[in-house]
Amino acid sequence: MNIILLGPPGAGKGTQARLLEETRGMVQLSTGDMLREAKDSGTEMGKRVADVMARGDLVTDEIVIGLIREKLTGTKATGFIFDGFPRTLKQADALSELLAEVGQTLDHVIELRVEDETLVKRITARSTCASCGEVYNDITKPIPADGKCEKCGGTEFKRRADDNEDSLKKRLMEYYKQTSPLIGYYYALGKHARVDGLGEIDEIQTAIAAKLDA
Repeated sequence: MNIILLGPPGAGKGTQARLLEETRGMVQLSTGDMLREAKDSGTEMGKRVADVMARGDLVTDEIVIGLIREKLTGTKATGFIFDGFPRTLKQADALSELLAEVGQTLDHVIELRVEDETLVKRITARSTCASCGEVYNDITKPIPADGKCEKCGGTEFKRRADDNEDSLKKRLMEYYKQTSPLIGYYYALGKHARVDGLGEIDEIQTAIAAKLDA
């Protein structure tokens, strides 16, 4: 089973992707993680990524699709979770072509719906474990009282420099301009389902599971 998690920044896509990895044996394909991994890999594709990033240029869709192709054909998993890709209609078409090329399908597109006002509160209260990337939130999921990450035991936590209201508004504008059209695109293909992203983490997890198992 291959799925896409859609939603604005701060909707909880990363958290739910990690839960799907743990409970269903799926593999999260995060564009940012793949680029960082490729940059340090020393492979031909990695050298291309490193060169582009060294110049400060944007990584092309062709390179990202190439990285996804490597993961799809070289990783054993019960399915893949696309997080951060596609972001545009052009990328959605490219992903569809790639999946057909490697003999796979896209089964579900889950949109996590959260109001903008709530996103601001979430983002400005968010921090991550510096060791494993586990996400915490001062309101909904505070760092454990003993100061240790519940996933890896790490004790260092960090906040993103752009996790502030002004930066979020700019990121939301880009999401609405570039990515939100994908909602209609996948609805027309009969793959879109919406989940309320305002509940507790386990409630959202249960709602997503119900959509995937329907």
